[in-house]
Amino acid sequence: MIDVEDLVELVRNYNPRSNSDLIRGAYAYGKAMHEGQFRHSGEPYFTHPVEVAALLTEQQMDDATIATALLHDTIEDTKSTYAEVADRFGEEIAGLVDGVTKLTNLELSSTETRQAENFRKLLMAMSKDLRVLLVKLADRLHNMRTIKHMRPEKQVQKAHETMEIYAPLAGRMGMQWMRDELEDLAFSVLNSEARNSIMRRFLRLQKDTGDVIPRITGDIRDVLEKQGVEAQVFGRAKKPYSVWRKMQEKELSFSRLSDIYAFRVITRSEDDCYAVLGAIHRRWRAVPGRFKDYISQPKTNGYRSIHTTVSGRDGKRVEIQIRTREMHEVAEAGVAAHWSYRDGERVENPFAVDPAKWLESLTDRFLASDDHDEFLEHVKLEMFADQVFCFTPKGEVVKLPRGATPIDFAYAIHTRIGDSCVGSRVDGLRVPLWTRLRNGQSVEITTAEGQRPQATWMDIAVTGRARSAIRRSLREEHRDRFAKLGRELARVAFEHVGKKATDKALRTAAKALGLKDAEELLARLGSAELSGNAVVAALYPELKKQAKPESVEPTRAVIGLRQDQNSQRARCCQPVPGERIVGITYRGRGVVVHAIDCPALVEFEDQPDRWVDLHWHDGTHAPAYSVTLDVTMVNDAGVLGRICTLIGEQKANISDMQFTDRKPDFYRMSIDVEVRDVEHLHNVLTALEADSDVAALERLRDVERKP
Repeated sequence: MIDVEDLVELVRNYNPRSNSDLIRGAYAYGKAMHEGQFRHSGEPYFTHPVEVAALLTEQQMDDATIATALLHDTIEDTKSTYAEVADRFGEEIAGLVDGVTKLTNLELSSTETRQAENFRKLLMAMSKDLRVLLVKLADRLHNMRTIKHMRPEKQVQKAHETMEIYAPLAGRMGMQWMRDELEDLAFSVLNSEARNSIMRRFLRLQKDTGDVIPRITGDIRDVLEKQGVEAQVFGRAKKPYSVWRKMQEKELSFSRLSDIYAFRVITRSEDDCYAVLGAIHRRWRAVPGRFKDYISQPKTNGYRSIHTTVSGRDGKRVEIQIRTREMHEVAEAGVAAHWSYRDGERVENPFAVDPAKWLESLTDRFLASDDHDEFLEHVKLEMFADQVFCFTPKGEVVKLPRGATPIDFAYAIHTRIGDSCVGSRVDGLRVPLWTRLRNGQSVEITTAEGQRPQATWMDIAVTGRARSAIRRSLREEHRDRFAKLGRELARVAFEHVGKKATDKALRTAAKALGLKDAEELLARLGSAELSGNAVVAALYPELKKQAKPESVEPTRAVIGLRQDQNSQRARCCQPVPGERIVGITYRGRGVVVHAIDCPALVEFEDQPDRWVDLHWHDGTHAPAYSVTLDVTMVNDAGVLGRICTLIGEQKANISDMQFTDRKPDFYRMSIDVEVRDVEHLHNVLTALEADSDVAALERLRDVERKP
């Protein structure tokens, strides 16, 4: 593990004015909080926050970010609290640590709807302070570097999450080196055979041809010396995942791939960049269609560079990137370059993007959709897209992903233009709407009043914005027809399990599925975007499940107790498996288990010696955890019996019930229900909430009830 003084020195190397006492204090506090905790590898847990901090020193981050890295798991995994961190290190650092904790708690690899909603939350957390995401990315990178110590199924889950969310985010932020490494680490988990095959072919190629990188690097340096341009030249082989992706996209074998090496030329000025480009194109033949000038047309994350591919030594294709030192800093650090230092001073890199403006441009597009699936599709399309730049007839630049069509161009200007599009002209010539646009083309859209989007446009459009708008328009056009059909399908599906598809049941199902309202649910049901079984399962999952044998309850449901300690659930919050918990010791009574958000814990904040770090065991629990429900229902014949039946159908047992208020039209009562875990409780609540005669329902948590 890196020693505190070594870490302090790493920061001083780029920031001599660093607050070393702050970093030492964060190091000591984090180490004390994580004392006794270990990683899957057997190493002390604190080695992880230290490595995350070290990764951020490579990006020359400020003191607050380094301190946050050292503390980023304290609120989540130790007895530390937000208030204590704020008191010791200030509100700025406490806010950053809390932001990282919230990102950690998002289940980004869960179902599509939940994943989309959590990704929204991730973007909102980023929007407060981008440094939260920088710490989280460094955290994920170190976890991926040490992923072999996790369980195989956990490795696959984290690798998918990394490939779909964190690697594209790093790329979008301009941190291409991190994206490449994250993708390659995830690739080694998800398709280790393919990665090993590419590595073997690299070794065989090197054995057959020798190490070509020094030779080509030397050739480029010779050309630049003759031209009188001062520059640095670097070369590298591309990452295995990058090679594999290119093989898949172009449907080529490894032996037919020509540009598996990349070279970078770092110059002193922008004029030198174009001088280098001219010298290289005079020396070697440029490959048509492989030239991009991101200096004159920068990417939205501030990336600037010239890319060209030439036929180099022995006819091999060589990709060359040309940029200045300042451009290179942005290319390496991306949006993080905003916080960078040079020669011990905080510098204003003229090419670094303002993080606030970058986040605004990102979130405005991503958060515009009110549909979960469309939102996630939009995110993934935008994340992975390489850009092309086209012009309106007035000369304004429109940025689009590679492969975009005039339909995408029209919607990029305005939804109204896209909806009424009937034709397009590219560079003055009339072209079909499915034409793929190229860099530098001028595009003119022809519109007509009364035109509506066509279903075939879904096969033409590429951008999430266009596809979302087309889908929304088509759905509205057919909404009434789909809704009528959907209501009939819902009726049949509900009758199949002995239930009625009442308006309230449909509204509750829509809420459970993350849809806007019952009409949205019926329209999706009628358009076959949603099945009747899925709607029923959202309300009555126990009726749709096949009975599964439950595993035997182990001797201890709560993990973290000493052998001589017993535990009991707190009556005030009634925690159940699946909820985060903490224990409070009582003399002669053992440990009382509270939910982590129980208000009763406030009175123990100044007694840290009584707190015990606990968690539920991972297996299946027996339905033996009593939870009190506060139910207000219609005073009518058969209502109470139906409510008891609904609870029984969810495989939950009623252990006690009592009326708390009787009125001529409504009864209010508390019902003690025994459940397995928080998911089981959610199923019971959803089934009850869907009943038309249940006016109000909530889980009762009473801080006045003694533990």
